Amino acid sequence: MRKLLFFFFFVFGLLAFGQTPAIETVEDTLSTDKKKEHPLSTGYFPVKFFDIDLKRIIKYNQYEGIRPGIGGITNSKLSEKFNFGGYMAYGFKDRNFKFSLGGGARLNKEKNTWVNLYFLDDLNEIGKFDFLTDGRVYNIFEPRAINTIHFYKHRQWYANITSELNPKLLSEIRISHSNVENIEDYTFIGRGESFTQYQLAEATLSIRYSPWTKFMTNEDGTIEYFDGFPKISAQLSKGIQGIASSDFDYTKIGLKLDYYIKRTDLSSTNIILEGLLAMGDLPLTHLFHSFPNQPNRTDWIRRFSVAGLQSFETMYFGEFYSDRLTMFQVKHSLRRFKLTESWKPELVLITRHALGDMSNRDHHAGIPFNTLDKLYSESGVELNQILLGFGLSFAYRYGGYHLPDLEDNISFKFTFKMKIN
Repeated sequence: MRKLLFFFFFVFGLLAFGQTPAIETVEDTLSTDKKKEHPLSTGYFPVKFFDIDLKRIIKYNQYEGIRPGIGGITNSKLSEKFNFGGYMAYGFKDRNFKFSLGGGARLNKEKNTWVNLYFLDDLNEIGKFDFLTDGRVYNIFEPRAINTIHFYKHRQWYANITSELNPKLLSEIRISHSNVENIEDYTFIGRGESFTQYQLAEATLSIRYSPWTKFMTNEDGTIEYFDGFPKISAQLSKGIQGIASSDFDYTKIGLKLDYYIKRTDLSSTNIILEGLLAMGDLPLTHLFHSFPNQPNRTDWIRRFSVAGLQSFETMYFGEFYSDRLTMFQVKHSLRRFKLTESWKPELVLITRHALGDMSNRDHHAGIPFNTLDKLYSESGVELNQILLGFGLSFAYRYGGYHLPDLEDNISFKFTFKMKIN
């Protein structure tokens, strides 16, 4: 059954790759001048020679509570060859400051090649995996982050080179060294030793290929004007034991297909297929979760919160971790209902599935969790843009991890989506 599912996902991805979007709309082909008028579309607000990072101003999660901050990066008005940036934030619940500081130098204007060096002292979520070259997605707030509860502390130096090898191929090479301190009561057992704190030296290569994205060239360089799909992201990380006191040797591989189909009837479908694999000695902090977003509370009404963008709404935080994982999700948006000129709600049909497993589960002590060796499934609907950008989300959990009590399989949340005109 598992081999059949993996084969299905692989074939489905190939079929999706072979298609092209049905139409390009006015929103897809906005002029560069119009894009520059909207700081909310990029997440940066320019003030003379400094771009303020709007994403840092206010955050919230279950560990830090309210987290105000300030951050940003210098722009070309200060220098076209160098930049300096960073941020500082404070968690009112954990009563700790977090910060990052660094800078970069441009090596090649045509390829937009930069070399950067940064230091950060902050928290990171257990089991979170990021593709370095994925676009910087900005929202007024990060929906899923509000419910997140499991973190670890890390202090990290990293140097990277980012480049656009061609307009459709983004790349990043990064080397990093991290000191990890567990907040949770967690111990990793490896090489006959027990670790609650550890150091990691890692080298990463990340690329993103957008074969249908279209670009134009002006005095500012190469500018994207049509956000074409599919987008294919691939990443390879190698942890090396013994370098700068690094404790573990491991390999991590990630591959993601993100495909968006827009139709002439104004409906659309977004398909995401993602596969992750880790080999070697790796603590739970650096393995994979499936983007859970169900608060760990007893009653369904107390779990009412905000729905994420690509998260599993019925999956509880800390419920599953894997060292090999496949995720597949489809969101189909119907044509918006035109109730009035300004009131146009949107109905979205959603289905999500995850399949994974873990080797050497007994190497992880202190945190109880399950694996995804049976297929995890949930489906539901969203009714967005009901009032002032707010809507409602409903999802139901079924399949191999269906729970005995009906209400434990239900997710009911609100959504928030703001459109930048």
